[in-house]
Amino acid sequence: MPRNRIGPAGPLSAMVLALGLVLTSCAGTGAETPAVAAPVIWSEAPTAEPLVIWSEAPSPEPTPTVAEPVPEPAAEETRTPAEPSKSPSPASAAPAAPSGKGNAATAKPGTTLHQLAGIPIKGRAPKTGYERSLFGSGWKDPDRNGCDARNDMLRRDLDGIAVRPGTNGCVVTSGVLSDPFTGKRIDFVRGQGTSTQVQIDHVVALSDAWQKGAQKMTEEQRVDFGNDPLNLLAVDGPSNAAKGDSDAASWLPPDKSFRCSYVARQTAVKAKHGLWMTKAEHEGIKRIITMQCPNQTIPGG
Repeated sequence: MPRNRIGPAGPLSAMVLALGLVLTSCAGTGAETPAVAAPVIWSEAPTAEPLVIWSEAPSPEPTPTVAEPVPEPAAEETRTPAEPSKSPSPASAAPAAPSGKGNAATAKPGTTLHQLAGIPIKGRAPKTGYERSLFGSGWKDPDRNGCDARNDMLRRDLDGIAVRPGTNGCVVTSGVLSDPFTGKRIDFVRGQGTSTQVQIDHVVALSDAWQKGAQKMTEEQRVDFGNDPLNLLAVDGPSNAAKGDSDAASWLPPDKSFRCSYVARQTAVKAKHGLWMTKAEHEGIKRIITMQCPNQTIPGG
């Protein structure tokens, strides 16, 4: 018997093959039974989908595991490296103070520049409430010598003075003033219509002081301020009236040779009595002292 060509083994093919062998065997046992040719299974024929025989209950489909998303690493911050600090070139550096022109930060102790550096700088307070009488009614006798402050200043600042008899040498009746404001000579004669030619100036005007700290003074402190010899100066009457209550930012003596002494005295008075200056006033005084008299010393009383 010719051999059957069997394609690739599978469960169904195996069953067919076994059945064919049984039939062939049976045919060989009886001559009367005609032989039945075994079917030929062609490997070229399309193979049927194999049956799936479950030996047990099918396992459930595995539940797919969803992996937790892994966060992407944060992008590194890109930093621009700081540029190295550059030292200012000599051309761009701030100009140094001229040699010999002191400056408030490096001024020698005992000079006006050094004292000026300690004066506070603030805005001007309101003039509201100011009255001349708040600094004492009339002239007082601060040094207890029996003479009022006006006559003390006349005796200090005038030359060739004459005094009224019987006043313990206090009341000045005449003298000669070399006026510091104008530089001119004034012949002083006491009397109605002539006394006003020489007036006693408050170097730091009382109204200016009121707006720069004197409001906080006690009555006694204000009286001391109004009669302090450091703040008093015998001067030309009309020039004193022109000055009014101006500070160094808005008025200076016409005689330029006296300006150093004038602003030095203003600085000393404000330092002594705890008053402040405006920015313009402070800068004006500093400019005069720095440019004209850097070694100006602090004046006495």
